[in-house]
Amino acid sequence: QVVESGGGSVQAGGSLRLSCAASETISGYDMGWYRQYPGSQREMVAHLISTGTKYYADSVRGRFTIAADNAKNTLDLQMNNLKVEDTAVYYCVVGWSWGQGTQVTVSS
Repeated sequence: QVVESGGGSVQAGGSLRLSCAASETISGYDMGWYRQYPGSQREMVAHLISTGTKYYADSVRGRFTIAADNAKNTLDLQMNNLKVEDTAVYYCVVGWSWGQGTQVTVSS
């Protein structure tokens, strides 16, 4: 089970930090953050594979940073310089376990 937290509302240019807490160890799993716009499919925002390699969507590269803490079994997404188009529901996935999502709203 994974649970997201940290969503909310912010003005464009601001920052938010999303956190995902897993009930079991995250070590050895691929994991990531995805987002979904209304009426659209879920899309990858940032992904961290078990080797430590990180992947980012072109739209967030340089602004978002994904980081895992294996000791705490958490996966964070630091989001800086947020844009209105970042408004979406954000989901955490660890292995095959998805969270329920957390809303991020960026206003102009």
